[in-house]
Amino acid sequence: MTDRKPLDPQLKEPNSAFQDHMGYRLTHWEEGYARLEQPIEPFLMNRAGIPHGGNYATLLDTAMGFCGTYTGDPGKRNLALTMSLTVNFVARAEGDLLIAEANLTGGGKRTFFAEARVLDQTGRVVAQGSGAFQRREAV
Repeated sequence: MTDRKPLDPQLKEPNSAFQDHMGYRLTHWEEGYARLEQPIEPFLMNRAGIPHGGNYATLLDTAMGFCGTYTGDPGKRNLALTMSLTVNFVARAEGDLLIAEANLTGGGKRTFFAEARVLDQTGRVVAQGSGAFQRREAV
């Protein structure tokens, strides 16, 4: 896990209704890096009693989108459109918290590539992914 500086409150993005519903929050955001945290809640569980794979995909996708759209300027926002997403499920989560960390791996002005992982409260990787994204200025 990271020892990076927490999110600058001036750069906090407004939450989407989906984000509020799912309960994750952006805690760290800088050039090429983003971190989300999500408490594990009963509504996130699948029939086996573990977090649903779609939840891991959501955390990976969202963290990777943020890592490639940082501007450092609250007046200039970028958004990400997912073009491709690969998710691998690695282990069963333990504890009460999921942490998604994403890093930019390449790209250009409009298209970028990223990798991410979801860790449980013990620091074990429970899912990992990669993706291709299109960067767009927010209107």
